[in-house]
Amino acid sequence: TPPTTTPPTTTPPTTTPPTTTPPTTTPPTTTPPTTTPPTTTPPTTTPPTTTPPTTTPPTTTPPTTTPPTTTPDTQIQPVTPTTPNQVQELSPVRATPNYVGIGGNIGFGGDTTLGESAFTVFSKIGLTNNFSFRPAVLLKDDAVFLLPVTFDYPVQSVTDFGEQRISFVPYVGVGAAISTSGDSTVGFLLTGGVDVPISPEFTATAGLNVGFLDGTDVGLRFGIGYNF
Repeated sequence: TPPTTTPPTTTPPTTTPPTTTPPTTTPPTTTPPTTTPPTTTPPTTTPPTTTPPTTTPPTTTPPTTTPPTTTPDTQIQPVTPTTPNQVQELSPVRATPNYVGIGGNIGFGGDTTLGESAFTVFSKIGLTNNFSFRPAVLLKDDAVFLLPVTFDYPVQSVTDFGEQRISFVPYVGVGAAISTSGDSTVGFLLTGGVDVPISPEFTATAGLNVGFLDGTDVGLRFGIGYNF
């Protein structure tokens, strides 16, 4: 068998025609302008606020009545000017306090303790308006008791504030003197002196005593008394 010859197959080339894409034209987009109409705000009218006036009623304060103060009468004696023919009324001795005190005695001669230097204890006790009992005892080797009753005459003065006060109180008196030396001797006594208030609590005092015992004894007594 003769060989079979297959003739070659010729495939003609395929030609792809070029594809032409027409350009795309985008038409411009026109945005119309947005017009915002103007907003008109009507004016706000605030009505005026009328505050009614506040009327405060007047306050009436009732008058305060202070009751009158009654000051009790004091024992201050008014000062009465004196004339030569007028005698000033004596002030009560109660204006000067009673007292008890201690002190010393200076002797000016005699046979008993009254005429010697000695320690003394004394007192003043008001009896009436102007009379006082002024007992005292003088102590050394023996004792002498003095028992006089005196007439007191307070002398007043006026302070810068118009108040009266006792400046000093002179006194004179008589009584008995009793000595315990040897045989007890009782004799007549003369006394005179002065009290000087130095504070509401204390009074200074001094007095001269003359005793007629075995002889004449003289002594000056002085000291400080505590008022009561």
